Amino acid sequence: MSLSVCVYLGARAGQGSQWADAARQAGNAIAEAGHTLVYGGGQLGLMGILADSALEAGGRVVGVIPQALVDLEQAHPRLHEQHLVANMHQRKAKLTELADAFLVLPGGFGTLDELFEAITWRQLRFHTKPIMLWNVNGYYDKLWAFLQDGRTLGFMPEATFEGLTIGDDLGELLHSLAAIGNATGER
Repeated sequence: MSLSVCVYLGARAGQGSQWADAARQAGNAIAEAGHTLVYGGGQLGLMGILADSALEAGGRVVGVIPQALVDLEQAHPRLHEQHLVANMHQRKAKLTELADAFLVLPGGFGTLDELFEAITWRQLRFHTKPIMLWNVNGYYDKLWAFLQDGRTLGFMPEATFEGLTIGDDLGELLHSLAAIGNATGER
């Protein structure tokens, strides 16, 4: 079953080659699984590597980018679809609309903003889509520990964690999408 996988990740490349390698691997894996890649629409940093690798693997790639970021993030010119929106709020809403699931790779404040909005919207039942953190080289270890502390202290509802997964094996995370797609009847 083909799904639309929204990937949140850095517009910067980060220090070291492991982040670019992960973005490349994610793009290839999503395309090879027959899924559509949905992402922020830029061609810089990890975003560009992700999109290029999915395109090179024959995948369908859809971007969503605010007009104000076209110059900063240099909108990717070779996507199957590129949605131009007015602002970041519209970008996140459109990404959520287009996605069947979310995969979060390492990134900065923008990535964390997107992640937490997706979690919050799921908690509020604005969507029921799965959210998966790919914990490349332990990048999300401390964040996950923080979230577990919030859960233990009663600030983060147990039900929210039912759709939130963390893992260091991309294959296992993407493999779980088949069961999710069949269970939800999404696309």
